[in-house]
Amino acid sequence: MVDIKSVGVIGAGQMGSGIAHVCALGGYDVLLHDVSSDRIDAGLQAIERNMMRQVVRGIIDQSAMDEGLKRIKAAPELQTIGATDLAIEAATENEETKKAIFKALGPHLGDKTLLASNTSSISITRLASVTDRPDRFIGLHFMNPVPLMKLVEIIRGIATGPETYETAVNFAKSLGKTTSNAEDFPAFIVNRILVPMINEAIYTLYEGVGTVDAIDTAMKLGANHPMGPLELGDFIGLDTVLSIMNVLHEGLADSKYRPCPLLVKYVEAGWLGRKAGRGFYDYRGETPVPTR
Repeated sequence: MVDIKSVGVIGAGQMGSGIAHVCALGGYDVLLHDVSSDRIDAGLQAIERNMMRQVVRGIIDQSAMDEGLKRIKAAPELQTIGATDLAIEAATENEETKKAIFKALGPHLGDKTLLASNTSSISITRLASVTDRPDRFIGLHFMNPVPLMKLVEIIRGIATGPETYETAVNFAKSLGKTTSNAEDFPAFIVNRILVPMINEAIYTLYEGVGTVDAIDTAMKLGANHPMGPLELGDFIGLDTVLSIMNVLHEGLADSKYRPCPLLVKYVEAGWLGRKAGRGFYDYRGETPVPTR
């Protein structure tokens, strides 16, 4: 098995910075890449803020934070990621974008470098097919927010080798995560169950069965969910919710996965949730206010 000592993370957004965060605290040397230096800087700043929160809460101590931050380096050039032992792609949930990244990275990879995608819904087999090493390609689906959530879904493509799988499981466990194995079907386990529930909540709003507040309150108090489904959709990003529903609808050809027209309208309006300031709630004031 590959002895992983260094990790390259492609994408410095919420997921990529979270993955870099836990890898650095896990003792790995980390290179963080994105399409611009501004995005990398924003990711590094987010990591520092989130580690500081962990220090304040007593989850880690100051020395662990200091050592962790030293292990993370900016990687403005994609090719430098190829020198790491494990390269994890954490770009936007778009198949063509992800394939383009792996194609561009390919000529710069070391002979033994393992490849992983943090995709939450897209076929690992298809992503692996554009690389020169489908046997050393695997899905590592971290949950959001990465430093807090304990699960990593492990998804094998049809060509993923047993050593790659064992290495991936051991790597995730070394980060203090619990692993769950999923077959390479659209949206895997978590999002195949979770995202249609969010979509159904949006249909419930769309059809006038309940208001935003009524739906979220009902699920929090009636089903003991820590967050209502519409609030959760805003947290995930409504563009990501729509992307996953489209993957399910196209991949499984079942009408029960049809994205709600209201979800489509919100995404068309740019009301993508928390990151955009508006979704099913308006986040621009002191407290979130339902938008419908």
